[in-house]
Amino acid sequence: MPTEHGPDLRHHGDAEVRDEGGSLVDLAVNVRADTPPVWLREHIAASLTGLAAYPDGRAARAAVAARHGLPVDRVLLTAGAAEAFVLLARALKVRRPVVVHPQFTEPEAALRDAGHSVDRVLLREEDGFRLDPAAVPEDADLVVIGNPTNPTSVLHPADAIASLARPGRVLVVDEAFMDAVPGEREALADRVDVPGLVVLRSLTKTWGLAGLRIGYVLAAPETVEGLERAQPLWPVSTPALAAAEACVGPRAVAEAAHAAHRVAADRAHLLAGLAGFTPAGLRVVEPAEGPFVLVRLPHAAAVRRRLRDLGYAVRRGDTFPGLDEEWLRLAVRDRKTVDGFLRALEQAIAH
Repeated sequence: MPTEHGPDLRHHGDAEVRDEGGSLVDLAVNVRADTPPVWLREHIAASLTGLAAYPDGRAARAAVAARHGLPVDRVLLTAGAAEAFVLLARALKVRRPVVVHPQFTEPEAALRDAGHSVDRVLLREEDGFRLDPAAVPEDADLVVIGNPTNPTSVLHPADAIASLARPGRVLVVDEAFMDAVPGEREALADRVDVPGLVVLRSLTKTWGLAGLRIGYVLAAPETVEGLERAQPLWPVSTPALAAAEACVGPRAVAEAAHAAHRVAADRAHLLAGLAGFTPAGLRVVEPAEGPFVLVRLPHAAAVRRRLRDLGYAVRRGDTFPGLDEEWLRLAVRDRKTVDGFLRALEQAIAH
């Protein structure tokens, strides 16, 4: 249901495939298909023999630090990126938080739940939803932006985002999907020269660990300390810590890089198919750089309902500030799945 602030900020893609939607082909959730891989499931399962002991995050924290070439005191492990947004909202003493939309809605929801009044900067369709740093108010002391941005799939230049840094400002960059970008170009995760920078990473998207809840924060040591004080004791479980350590190791980083190239090829196939619907009024936000694409389509709400009847779930767009009912987000899937979806889309539009 919409809130007093407009769109339903708590609506997420998993709502499309719960309950009676469980049998649908899922193009609504941005978790990579066919994950977690067998080797990762086995590694997590092996950690279950240690459940009698309290979780010890030191090895996983060191592994994350090594993955990004950072000191350990710049790393905080969290129960998914969503927990990090709650910690930031509760621990930071800010006067004017600003969220750049359209983007993942949980940061704003967490800030509002913590009692903050949140301002929005709405990026414009006519600009390709690209960041205009000048649109961010100078007196904002907290700025939140995603890169690549969910749901627009826009990859903003790292320098443009870094230009938002100011003395006394916290700059939060949600890089939950950055490891799905070949070469992780435009990433800020490894940077220590940007004042006030806080980078969030998730391991749930690429590795299919949404049910395990694991992510991390990269920030200045004093910021990490403040967030850690806001956490409960032992916030990350032993299996999640085992997953974190494994997913940032050399083997996993190489596998993720390979997967990113495969996703890029599958996305190109999806975009080529969607181009055939241009006469029907379908428009794609391009260039798309994430494992999903955002499309605008006349009567999209009705098309989405018809797609469900045909066995396919896609993500509605109207719960993202700055979008309306004409928008849909489509997760990138393998070619066979995409081809089936495109046939269903043709039927749904022609209905």
